[in-house]
Amino acid sequence: MQIKSFEEYKNTYEHSVREPEQFWAGIAENFTWKKKWDKVLEWNFKTPEIKWFLNAKFNITENCIDRHLPAKANDVAFYFEENEDGKPNKAITFQNLHDEVCKLANVLKNFGVNKGDRVCIYLPMVPEAVYSLLACARIGAVHSVVFGGFSAQALQDRINDSSCKVVLTSDGAFRGSKKIPMKATVDEALSACPTIKKVLVLKHTLEKVNMVAVRDHDWETETVTQPPVCEATSMDSEDPLFILYTSGSTGKPKGVVHTCGGYMVFTCYSFLNVFQYQPGQVYWCTADVGWVTGHSYITYGPLLAGATSVLFEGVPNYPDSGRFWKIVDKLKVNVFYTAPTAIRALEAAGLDFVKPYDLSSLKVLGSVGEPINEEAWQWYHKNIGKEKCPIVDTWWQTETGGILISPLANITSTKPGYATLPLPGIQPILVDDKGKEITGNGVEGNLCIKFPWPSIIRTTYGDHERCRQTYFTTYPGLYFTGDGCKRDEDGYYRITGRVDDVINVSGHRIGTAEVESAINECTAVVESAVVGYPHDIKGQGIYAFCIVPKTTKTHEEIRQEILNSVNKIIGPIAKPDKIQIVSGLPKTRSGKIMRRILRKVAEGEIHNLGDISTLLDPLVVEEIVKGKI
Repeated sequence: MQIKSFEEYKNTYEHSVREPEQFWAGIAENFTWKKKWDKVLEWNFKTPEIKWFLNAKFNITENCIDRHLPAKANDVAFYFEENEDGKPNKAITFQNLHDEVCKLANVLKNFGVNKGDRVCIYLPMVPEAVYSLLACARIGAVHSVVFGGFSAQALQDRINDSSCKVVLTSDGAFRGSKKIPMKATVDEALSACPTIKKVLVLKHTLEKVNMVAVRDHDWETETVTQPPVCEATSMDSEDPLFILYTSGSTGKPKGVVHTCGGYMVFTCYSFLNVFQYQPGQVYWCTADVGWVTGHSYITYGPLLAGATSVLFEGVPNYPDSGRFWKIVDKLKVNVFYTAPTAIRALEAAGLDFVKPYDLSSLKVLGSVGEPINEEAWQWYHKNIGKEKCPIVDTWWQTETGGILISPLANITSTKPGYATLPLPGIQPILVDDKGKEITGNGVEGNLCIKFPWPSIIRTTYGDHERCRQTYFTTYPGLYFTGDGCKRDEDGYYRITGRVDDVINVSGHRIGTAEVESAINECTAVVESAVVGYPHDIKGQGIYAFCIVPKTTKTHEEIRQEILNSVNKIIGPIAKPDKIQIVSGLPKTRSGKIMRRILRKVAEGEIHNLGDISTLLDPLVVEEIVKGKI
């Protein structure tokens, strides 16, 4: 299942495009099925209707856990690193994992949760979060994880949209030096959630919480009496596995639905090939289980591959900016997968936080969440990988379920800023605004996929028409990613940013990611965000928000450096018309920049910014509004 050379990649890719059904059937043979499929694939992008491994029966948790037993019973599935620095890590073996998942699954059954019921998971980054996903999957319940930083209103909306029956939560969460109340947020949300029957509460921060009689139950009390055995429910390949909400252009979150069989096959295959994971290696993805990366590349993908992973509850800069590197040194991490936002922040903190630690165990570095700018890529490559570790710059989406375009570690030649080449089975296509294919290399267009892959989105929960309209109608017969993309002379793909983040300056389409990358080349700039705004002459002008730490340079000197950098890297057409120096950017707690807010500020719509309560620091918005140019 694992590709070993670039020549093998080329041959495998050719086979996967020529005979995709045969190719994926061969990959699927590596898993445990109660009943094999009758047909590999049925699909229609018009409706859309996509089915993989039709009528196959299995349970994903038997593939994640049971099939590794007893051979790997005492092998570590997860090392848990707590928020508090200095505590010994907790090692969770595959046997421990099996037992805890089964006990929690039995609790859910006692709560009346049946196959197909939805369960909301609102937990910090603790082992119980992973147990929760797997316990739901064990009994055929559909999990809907809501990131622990979301507000009560956001939680309520998601619970009600999918009519969840149970909430799994904790008293609170640690975030650096702070304690975040979670149970109180759940209580507020449940004031208008009529479908919730039970709430299971984990004691974590040990803060006193309100426990509602009959509805609320203590986690330890309920699980400790349960047997560590729970028969896995037989699932159809196309039964829903989970719902994960992602922001939509209308403001109403979309419940992206992934199903059991295809998702299992693709997440394991992509994990093994992108990271070239080897048995016995220690793998660490720093994402939160509340996001798709935490589903696919903390929980399912690594466990399906029998990998040893790190679960980390803390933040990269607590108690100081050496925390990531301290853990790498301590656990001898071999594969490290994080976000460009974190890389840039740690770059800004300086090398004094890197130098004390031995990073020689690292073999592969990864980047996820957004295109990584070249300066951050080079810093990561030089100072963390010591110029010996390939960087897999992965491109994918919540909707894709897994990585679609990425280097394969030590197999694909890398290039800063490029996701490089598609994985086998992925057929990208660039089209113009009218949907006509743009062929050849050295071209740019809108990125679509022309053939389904096993982990493609199946629907948006309760609103299939929204799924069709969002992903399959812009360019009929294609899955539209919403991203712009360049294909260079080598056939390598570079994501230029969301199409709605493309600015049309005097008829020239300029990707915000490209401008931001050029701005971030300036030594004075830590991070930037670029948006378009109405311009009397150009149609759209470019407005740049730039984070600049304390410096002896004047703002005017910094602005000139930025203009020079953009002019040099892209050309004068891309030079920002307005540059605002800020102390921070409006970000979600997962690190995503909310460009919607910045666009409204740039356009002068400062009294119509929408809900900013879920931002990491809402006060940043006030500062940006006051400093508007």
